[in-house]
Amino acid sequence: MTERTSGVVASGEVRSRVLRDGYGYWLEKKGDRPMPSRGDLDPLLERPQLCKNILLFDVMSDPLDFRYRLIGQSVRRRMGENWVGRRMSEIDFQRAPNPIWQHHAWVVEHRAPRFIRPEYIHPKEDFRFVESAILPLGPDPDRVDMILSFVDFVKPGA
Repeated sequence: MTERTSGVVASGEVRSRVLRDGYGYWLEKKGDRPMPSRGDLDPLLERPQLCKNILLFDVMSDPLDFRYRLIGQSVRRRMGENWVGRRMSEIDFQRAPNPIWQHHAWVVEHRAPRFIRPEYIHPKEDFRFVESAILPLGPDPDRVDMILSFVDFVKPGA
């Protein structure tokens, strides 16, 4: 998977205000550290406008996997089902080597944010693409134990 074909974009190319605000929140909370920890964040109280577009994953190791812990209302509605408690490896179109899995694995390996804009194909929606910010969380600089994501769905012409 190359960055060009995977939908990876630079943070400055992000179109979604939700993602820019979510990334700004993450940057504020990390301060001079490589990443904030989960305990540093309280988006429900501090940034409630972002909560409908939020995802929170537990990072499982040995073997690597990602368990849905929290799914915001806007994202859940478009997913069509509630995956809270499920692992990506249990969902056919998300398990490795799917690009969504690979993006999350990249964030864990590099302990750095990743922004993606893949094509969004769904027969019942009129969105052209989805933008996601995939942001690492961890108790120390060497270990990502959770991933915070913000997701926004962009209509044609936006």
